[in-house]
Amino acid sequence: MMKYLPIYALVSVVIFCTSCSGQEKTNTQKGLNTPKPSPKVIKNFKSVGLAPDFDTTLVSQYIRSIFQDSKGNLWFGTIGDGVVRYDQKTLTYFSNPDGFYNQTVYAINEDKDGNMWFGTDQGVYKYDPRRAVGKTFKNYNQKDGLNHVDITRKGILVDKSGMVWVGTHGGVYRYDPVADSEGRKSFSLFKELATVNVAGVMEDKDGNIWFASSNQGVFRYDPEQKGDNAITHVAEKEQLGENYAGGIAQDKAGNMWFTMKNGICKYDPKQEVGKRFTEYTSKDGLGGTEFWGIIIEQSGIIWVTARGSTTRFDPSVSLPNPKAFTVFTVADGFTCCVQSMYQDKSGNMWWGTGQGLYRFDGKRFYQVKKNGPW
Repeated sequence: MMKYLPIYALVSVVIFCTSCSGQEKTNTQKGLNTPKPSPKVIKNFKSVGLAPDFDTTLVSQYIRSIFQDSKGNLWFGTIGDGVVRYDQKTLTYFSNPDGFYNQTVYAINEDKDGNMWFGTDQGVYKYDPRRAVGKTFKNYNQKDGLNHVDITRKGILVDKSGMVWVGTHGGVYRYDPVADSEGRKSFSLFKELATVNVAGVMEDKDGNIWFASSNQGVFRYDPEQKGDNAITHVAEKEQLGENYAGGIAQDKAGNMWFTMKNGICKYDPKQEVGKRFTEYTSKDGLGGTEFWGIIIEQSGIIWVTARGSTTRFDPSVSLPNPKAFTVFTVADGFTCCVQSMYQDKSGNMWWGTGQGLYRFDGKRFYQVKKNGPW
């Protein structure tokens, strides 16, 4: 049988004040005092689906995903502008002329061969820069075994073994490069989670694959186990299953963190059963309502996005302490509509929103437009 880890009553914590102090633990955002030249913009198509008053100076209005590849290039998945690559010299928009026939990108990753993978609402695209111009993109959809083509945010994972996982609203799929090279269907359904509406996929430090669902809690797959014993289901409690934005992360201590509809939840596997879960909500200091995303910096700082605000949480601060939670709103130079967060290899934090691209200077957020400041 499939193993279950029931979530018992979670410990409530004391209400905290919010403060703009405590910024010293956030990684220094490198390069902020060294202006970079404006990149050359390469774009030969018209954006679609954007409001008539769209600010054309933005990288894009809606940035759903951010990723840095092995060469240091930053990639931005957008709604209306396809996928955008920034290599410090150029800002390149890929679309129809390049063989990329979708202008909505929800997930981005890179495989061990340097191919880029993009999850869209029309299947998966693989970008192979070694192929001829016009053929660098290849689309995978129903004909390739990907029966559900609506890829979710954080829905593409390349694990340590090189396996490409794709999470959809109708199950999980895995890519077979041998089948692809032989002209056979290259995606197959991961039958253990055949009906799960996947909101996010990640691999932990031990090689386990975690799947955040939109309505059934969280699942952990241990590739070292066989059959049903390979899947552990973290059962739904206090809307843990309403994790529709795929908020899932792991800290340096090995704790797993999940977003819920009304907050975030920490799972500590080292604790005894009944004490492994701790929940944090707006009552405890988190800002906003309807929580969406979570990311843990290299420094250990946790960022949580929600409707109305973004919260910086320092879990190393002994509680209660007003410095543990810092809530940022529009007054701090930031939009409330965060759709993606990412930390690059230099430690810089990036935010994709419904009003373009942002970075953080340690105190305030500032907008990055096509011409910068990068």
